[in-house]
Amino acid sequence: MDLHTLKIFRTVAKMGSISQAARELQYAQSNITMKIKQLESDLQTTLFYRHNRGTALTDKGSMLLTYTEKIFDLIEETKNMMNDDQTPRGPLIIGSMETTAAVRLPGLFSKYHKDFPEVDLTLKTGSTEQNMQAVLQNELDGAFVAGPINHPNLIQKEVFEEELMLITDTVHHPISSIKDIQTRTLLVFHTGCAYREKLEQWLQQEKMLPNKIMEFGTIDGIIGCVAAGLGISMLPQSVVSKQVQDGIIRQHSIPNLFGKVKTVFIYRKEKYVPASLIKFINMLSDEEDLLDNKRLI
Repeated sequence: MDLHTLKIFRTVAKMGSISQAARELQYAQSNITMKIKQLESDLQTTLFYRHNRGTALTDKGSMLLTYTEKIFDLIEETKNMMNDDQTPRGPLIIGSMETTAAVRLPGLFSKYHKDFPEVDLTLKTGSTEQNMQAVLQNELDGAFVAGPINHPNLIQKEVFEEELMLITDTVHHPISSIKDIQTRTLLVFHTGCAYREKLEQWLQQEKMLPNKIMEFGTIDGIIGCVAAGLGISMLPQSVVSKQVQDGIIRQHSIPNLFGKVKTVFIYRKEKYVPASLIKFINMLSDEEDLLDNKRLI
């Protein structure tokens, strides 16, 4: 078993077909088949089920793929460590929830880009669950997510706490109980959003089912539809404060049990952390004023 064979195995596993793997690697299909058979013989196990549409991993094949990914990640990590002279440079991909990216991060990212111009900083938005999985799969170097996060392979750093608010159109009467909104349509982000989960937990505790749920992919979409009277939503006060001040929407306080969400920065628990990420993490501690909502709006 060598790295070349493992690369072929990983490609077949991901493509789900020996013929597609052969095209991807530009090898003869017979060579791919021979390498897979040799690997199965060396390990004395079956790695793939063969069927009319291609291949599927066996349980042992899935286990080997997990270890193969770790091997190649470790090789890439070793190369990066050997080439790292502790000068922040190269790509740094940060994930974030949509709301955090819109309100909390502009100042931080602007300062980081100014201080470390050789770093190719990229921001990708997604739900807490999407960001967490992307960090674990090495697709993101770190991410801002709703905490707390309990995972043995992740380190988390608390950066701030969000206060959640119910938001309605401006003509909506004051809300004293969640039962006051039981007939309203809920306007929420897609499944995996921490704020949506808080709202659903609140409804569940009150033994209530939402009348209707509409999913959105952007903050502006939710706020615009709330303002138009289409329904209600629950978002961080930091996100909606300007629209509230401008008289576009109305905010309503909610119980503390469901009204607080901590935002944490997560990254993989590894022996090697690139200089670009170290500087970013240090900036979260050194530049807390940039993450203070009152300074950003």
